[in-house]
Formats: sequence, structure tokens, C-alpha cells
Amino acid sequence: MLVGEQPGDREDREGKPFVGPAGKILDKALDEAGIERGDAYVTNVVKHFKWKPKGKRRIHQTPRAEEIKACAPWLEAEMQVIDAEVLVCLGATAVKAVIGPKHRVMKDHGRVVESKLGRPAMATLHPSAILRADDEDRADAMAMLVGDLMAARKKLG
Repeated sequence: MLVGEQPGDREDREGKPFVGPAGKILDKALDEAGIERGDAYVTNVVKHFKWKPKGKRRIHQTPRAEEIKACAPWLEAEMQVIDAEVLVCLGATAVKAVIGPKHRVMKDHGRVVESKLGRPAMATLHPSAILRADDEDRADAMAMLVGDLMAARKKLG
């Protein structure tokens, strides 16, 4: 189960997670890690797109703790239905919601730990972090994401 932060503008409009630019990065990383996207359930911690207008664009805003808490029952229900063996947290918001506030993406990425939801979980980069990375850092960030996805695949046996 891949858990992101919240829908982006395109995801909000289409009603599916990771179908925008970050979704293309995720698809590429999954492919490089040898994981079929259809074999992974993809969702978000927060179910609504929090944004503010900037001209004609809708600009992402980080969800507050109250919004994460309000959406927790949906994530827990998804996890129960999917019966996820391992939760891969894409980015800091997902890490805080699933693993806990002391766990850090860059420091703890790729390590499988017990989540607050009673399932093994790991932290990794959100694909949008790769989009925002400087040209010289982008390949390393992608390699980190791919490596972490490969570690999650190995955890599944």
C-alpha cells in the first residue's frame, strides 16, 4: 500500500491518486523497482485537496493535524479492506500520520518499522520532491525512491 499526502490539483479533478506529474514519477520509480502499479494500492492520508488560489492555478497547502486526524478513519478502513502487508509512506505528511511525528524521511527512509496502524511501514520520498529537486540532485532522489520501493518489495518476499 502506497500512502501519499493528499490529492494534488489534477488528482482532485480526476478523482484518482497520483495521476498528475508526481504520478508519472511514481510510475517510473515503480517500474524501475520491478513493481506493477496495479499490484500496489495507492491512496492518500488526507482525502481532499487543500489549496489556495494563485492567479488561475490552485496551489497546494500542507494539511493541518486536524485534517489528517479527520481523514484517519478512511485510511484505516482502506488498510483493513486491502489487508496491506507493508505501508510505504510517500513524504513527511504520510510518515507523520502512519509511523509517527519523530520518524524522518531522510534519516529513516528504507527502514521497515511498526506503524501506528499495526502494520509494517517505511518512509521514502514523495515523488513531488523529485520534481522539485535541483537538476544535480534529481537522479540521487530518484535512486533513493527506487531503492526504497525495492526494499518494500523484498519485505513482501
